[in-house]
Amino acid sequence: MGLIQNIDKLLKFDRENTGFELLEREEGTPEVFGKWSDTLHEDKSKFRRIPPSIDETERYLREQFSADVNKDLILRRIVVCGEIGALVVYMNGMADDAKINDFILRPLMQLEVNALDQLTDAEDGACDLLLRSVIQISEASIEKDAGAVNDGIMDGMTALFIDGENECILLDTHGFEKRSIGAAENEKVVFGPKESFTESLRTNITLIRRLIHTEDLVVELKSSGGENNTRLALIYREGRTDPALVAEVKRRLAQVSTKSVLGSGTVEQMIEDRSFLPIPQTLSTERPDRASSHILSGCVCIITEGSPLATVLPVTLFSLMSSPEDIYMRKPLGNLLRFVRYAGALISIVLPGYFLALAMYHQGSLTTEVLSTVIASRRMVFEPIAVEMILLLLVFQLIREAGLRVPGSIGQAIGIIGGLIMGQAAVAANLASTVVLIIVALSGLGNFCIPDYSTQIAAAYFRMALVLAAWLGGMLAMAAALQLGAALIASKKSFGVPFLAPFAPKTASKRPTILRGDIGGSTRAEDQFNTSDDLRTV
Repeated sequence: MGLIQNIDKLLKFDRENTGFELLEREEGTPEVFGKWSDTLHEDKSKFRRIPPSIDETERYLREQFSADVNKDLILRRIVVCGEIGALVVYMNGMADDAKINDFILRPLMQLEVNALDQLTDAEDGACDLLLRSVIQISEASIEKDAGAVNDGIMDGMTALFIDGENECILLDTHGFEKRSIGAAENEKVVFGPKESFTESLRTNITLIRRLIHTEDLVVELKSSGGENNTRLALIYREGRTDPALVAEVKRRLAQVSTKSVLGSGTVEQMIEDRSFLPIPQTLSTERPDRASSHILSGCVCIITEGSPLATVLPVTLFSLMSSPEDIYMRKPLGNLLRFVRYAGALISIVLPGYFLALAMYHQGSLTTEVLSTVIASRRMVFEPIAVEMILLLLVFQLIREAGLRVPGSIGQAIGIIGGLIMGQAAVAANLASTVVLIIVALSGLGNFCIPDYSTQIAAAYFRMALVLAAWLGGMLAMAAALQLGAALIASKKSFGVPFLAPFAPKTASKRPTILRGDIGGSTRAEDQFNTSDDLRTV
């Protein structure tokens, strides 16, 4: 009995599964984005009242932004109606000077003196009156929290303070330089749109709204956490996306606690389930059409300011293996592309270990011609075939990384030099055999068939694990490694969704698991995402 209990503890069978399950309905909905009762840490920001005197406000802002050495902070004193003092504050380079001059400063400074009584006697305050009748900026609001004002100034907004008022007007004057919309660099397609996300959060949201013309599309803006207060957008379809999924994503975002958030990759690592697994638990895409397709299917999309990638969750293995090219081509061609893609991934992962197991332990399974070719190619190679295989796989990864990190034209040259000259030189110097070199080359080509970059890196882990298993125990060890790898993938979940759904566990799907189905004629949503359409389907 003691032995069984020890095994249960070792395999953690005695522990209750406390992970998030999408199919389990959770009671309660967060009232405001970013405030939950079960967060691990409380919001450190406290309400700070704006001083009624613009002199005190200017001293406060100069101290907060170190204005003595930080010359980017612009503080402009003006007089309204010839008597009331005002202070305009913005960050140089983040705000548009033309908007500030034409729609804020000019209307205020040209305000007639006879309007002084209206400002001083306004029931709702001078800020409210100026906002309704003078300011010519479309997006503006009244703010009473000094901390929120500081965040708005750093984000490119302009703050207008009126002497004697303990509130200010925040005006949207974003005008910083940003990269124009271009073609996708890593997810190229022959057909389909050529637009890709940029580093501007507002531009990326607009790209998605141009593709999804529905009233239920919700975009929630929030600070991602950290000292730099990077903004992010949570995008989903209200009423279609599972409310439990949205609440879980909000809860994890509220628990993000790190020094800084500089991109979507940081957010992904902070909200994923198990960070030690090499398999990606979210989908990173630079294509608006791909992100929009998942949003329409009931997924949640996270876009971070300063990152040209959108994070989609939850995902499955088949989501990571899909490409926008599939849907833009006719069904026979799309199915052919998918078949080639899955075959390439299988060859990339299994072929090196399978060949090594045959060459070392199961020579009887090879024909005489193939065996003779292998022996002849390795006649002068001094290292064992397993060491040779591992060495060439590492060299392939080295060439790949070198080609990615250098400029584009040089990277192509490095790839050609590494693939041709170094391969030929290694064979001539008896450092590698031609047969093993071909196996590694086929494995590399198959790896490039995987459309997702993170999944390509994860495939390298499984490929090396199978090579080591084949080296140690031949086909038997390789079969055991394959079974363990399949069990690991089957047990993995992405935000409560099984990674192999809708195949394992079997759920209803509007198209086959691997092959592409018909575009039209489907009345049922994806079952694994537990959307509202699926709940209404009998």
